[in-house]
Amino acid sequence: QVCLVESGGCSVQAGGSLRLSCAASGYSSGPNYLSWFRQAPGKEREGVAAIHKTGFTTYADSVKGRFTASRDNAKNTLYLRMNSLKPEDTAMYYCAAGGSWVRPFYPEEYTYWGQGTQVTVSS
Repeated sequence: QVCLVESGGCSVQAGGSLRLSCAASGYSSGPNYLSWFRQAPGKEREGVAAIHKTGFTTYADSVKGRFTASRDNAKNTLYLRMNSLKPEDTAMYYCAAGGSWVRPFYPEEYTYWGQGTQVTVSS
């Protein structure tokens, strides 16, 4: 059984920083992608950052230059460093395992999801 457990969500002021973590366990072979998604109330889930097992990383345009995703394979942990946070970054953030090479930000391509961690950015 694959388990993904996020942590690090918090309420911060605009311009602040946070680091989210996702501890992964239970998979026998590495998934194509370990990725971060987010979902704000009333909006669809959207991809934020995706790290392919080769190390290739891709970001949503809305977070490029502000967010950095990384993974520690020894610890089976995925991270998301978020700087210069904006109120529009407010959402529940999820990590996910799976994905396909050509569609890293399609939620339908992911098999495993964490329970989410809330990030709230106030102006």
